[in-house]
Amino acid sequence: MNLFEKIFNYQMISRLEESGVVTLTSHERTWLKSALKHPAAEEAFAAETLVKLRGLLEEEPDLGTASLVTEKAKSPDKQVYHPLLRPLRRLMRERQGIRLSYRIRNGRTMESQSGIPYKLEYSMVKKEWYLLWYHLRNRMYMATKLGSILELEAEAPADGVYEEITAKLDQSTLLRKESSVIEVVRTYNRELSRILYAFSCFEKEVNYDDENDLYQIRLTYMSEDAEYILSKIRFLGMRVKVVEGRHLRWRMADSAARALARYGDEPAEPGVLSPHETTELHIEAPKAPAPGS
Repeated sequence: MNLFEKIFNYQMISRLEESGVVTLTSHERTWLKSALKHPAAEEAFAAETLVKLRGLLEEEPDLGTASLVTEKAKSPDKQVYHPLLRPLRRLMRERQGIRLSYRIRNGRTMESQSGIPYKLEYSMVKKEWYLLWYHLRNRMYMATKLGSILELEAEAPADGVYEEITAKLDQSTLLRKESSVIEVVRTYNRELSRILYAFSCFEKEVNYDDENDLYQIRLTYMSEDAEYILSKIRFLGMRVKVVEGRHLRWRMADSAARALARYGDEPAEPGVLSPHETTELHIEAPKAPAPGS
């Protein structure tokens, strides 16, 4: 492809993006046609949307993978899509309250509880959808698994209650948000896409320092997700380091100090560090940051 063809293609793609048009390749259309045959498609799409998509893809070739691919036996997967997602999104869009019955940990059932739906969240750790809502009677912020909800129906809230509760929850969410900066070690710049994928479920902003050839990723997350982010940082190993975010830096230094304290005094085995080298690696466990810092 010559330079003029590249410029023309770029202009075409830019104009399509500005107008909100999405282009699909033949391979993507074929894959979508096969995906729509999955039983979960009946719940993931509205009936009229499903009929329209299948009609548009009617002339596309079928991959026929169902008869060619055999999946090995494994533990049952939890379904990523849940039937309650669509009705809950509709209720939140219409600014409606809810009345629900749900099961709690000890097996008891809480019946006909009134509340205000606030947000739907997916836990990457537990592989579960959660409904975040405000319990009107108990005046509590609740997180309930969609799988634990037994009954759900709309309930019109009193005038101004929906706006008041959601504004209060927005303020509470803002206070629980944290931000940290993770720097990609320059040697591993080529693995940037893999590193970004590890943090794909969090709000992030990537900055590039041209002079030093450094990538920095600013993550914004809820305080309760800090341990999950730490697990991803440990998984990436030498590829990244935390340069901002006192809590994450302290937790990484603390875990390193505990590991060295456990293994640093052991006699060296053939092919590993000598006792002298091990002593040089010893670091003191850092002090925990003060609450609220």
